[in-house]
Amino acid sequence: MLTRAPTYQALCQGFRWDLPSDLNMAAQVCDDWAASEPDRVALIDLSGETRRDVSYGALQGLSYRVQAGLQAQGVTPGDRVGVLLSQTPLCAAAHIACWRMGAISVPLFKLFREDALRSRLEDSGVAVVISDAEGCGMLAPFDLTVLTEADLPRDAAPGAVADTNPETPAVLIYTSGTTGTPKGALHGHRVLTGHLPGVEISHDFLGHPGDVLWTPADWAWIGGLFDVLMPGLALGVPVVAARMARFDVATCQAICTGAGVRNVFFPPTALRMLKAADARIDGLRSVASGGEPLGAEMLAWGQRAFGLTINEFYGQTECNMVASSCGALFVPTLGSIGRAVPGFDVAVIDNAGLPTAEEGDIAVRRGAPSMMLEYWQRPKATAEKFRGDWLLTGDRGVLEDGFLRFVGREDDVISSGGYRIGPAEIEDCLLTHPGVATCGVVGKPDALRGEIVKAYVVAKPGAQATETDLQDWVKDRLASYSYPREIAFLDALPMTVTGKVIRKELKARAAAESAGNG
Repeated sequence: MLTRAPTYQALCQGFRWDLPSDLNMAAQVCDDWAASEPDRVALIDLSGETRRDVSYGALQGLSYRVQAGLQAQGVTPGDRVGVLLSQTPLCAAAHIACWRMGAISVPLFKLFREDALRSRLEDSGVAVVISDAEGCGMLAPFDLTVLTEADLPRDAAPGAVADTNPETPAVLIYTSGTTGTPKGALHGHRVLTGHLPGVEISHDFLGHPGDVLWTPADWAWIGGLFDVLMPGLALGVPVVAARMARFDVATCQAICTGAGVRNVFFPPTALRMLKAADARIDGLRSVASGGEPLGAEMLAWGQRAFGLTINEFYGQTECNMVASSCGALFVPTLGSIGRAVPGFDVAVIDNAGLPTAEEGDIAVRRGAPSMMLEYWQRPKATAEKFRGDWLLTGDRGVLEDGFLRFVGREDDVISSGGYRIGPAEIEDCLLTHPGVATCGVVGKPDALRGEIVKAYVVAKPGAQATETDLQDWVKDRLASYSYPREIAFLDALPMTVTGKVIRKELKARAAAESAGNG
């Protein structure tokens, strides 16, 4: 755990990475705790009909059963093993078993359809998948072995621990595909250690007595797996496992109340749904969010709804938890998404790869423990991800007095009449309008200005907002050149399975409209 400090500066000055030469995540998240405190609660399981507390000893026992089942199928170190499970103890145990034996776990999402599964299974070379009855049906079209809990041995001897180090491949996580074909980010056993400082400060020093951690984000994604599940297990903080195929406000409130949740990671989409319902959740000590900027209105609502500051954090599948806010250490700056997490060198660089005070590319210096080893079997794409010593996030931003301000995806920044306009700020502004449920902003090709700002808006049920209303709303609050010159109302926006707006689809739609095809 972090050594707590009274200021952000003191925290950074006293921080050092601890990466031993022999490192295995199974020991970090389970085996060490099972040896010292086997009865300590690891998981609060709400995935069934009744609550069940799962100890570290029980979780280890389940992981031994998975490991024995995998070894019986001939799985060896370096082999890829799919994990197609929602938030359940078996999901956690499956990853732990893979890591202990030196295999590479590949998280898979229950909402994937056949093509999405096929692309990941074929690209990764998975031959064995740990799943359940539902997953067996999903995997029927594929020629591979599926193991469910019923197929595992009832009892298993302690599984052998492979000889692994921080660089040994451990987990292959596919990107959500917001800007292209999903790529597999291969991470080593150091990835968990790399997440811990950011997770701790985004929850105002996670690990207080009585802390209980949960997220509605699925454990198939880096946000659920390494922002919540594995850090919670490593820090000895009970993690809630709860099935939630679709986010529902009432169910969310029931989970928080029933499990005594004190710390929660809410993706922005979940926060918007809670805000739309004007929902309150009592008893929380910390709320973290990441994935896209929230904006001033959402943060103000968070103060009213939770009685605390929502800590925004920043990262991506390739290199996660690199910047964060921390209400316990500093007051967030309006428009920023936090400061560099201790141990990370985060900068905004120019085309020459040099730090700049102007708008530029958000980048992270090589060597960060949460940084991927490579894109799986894509050396060219891996090389293109770097500029000198810096990993490029693909986002544009500005670094002001140590605070990182997000402008937008590099491909999403709008060039209109000589101005460079970030869509995030306009989206934030539109979301403060009482008639807007959600929105996406892109550039539309324009002969005069190069591009114009176009907004696609989903209105709240019964709302009377018009195009002129929303244009005036933005004009009154942002720069006169950045208001949406066109607004289209849709029933729904294209979204990734993780709840992010797929701007590339909106851009394609706008381009077709400009060409007279829309």
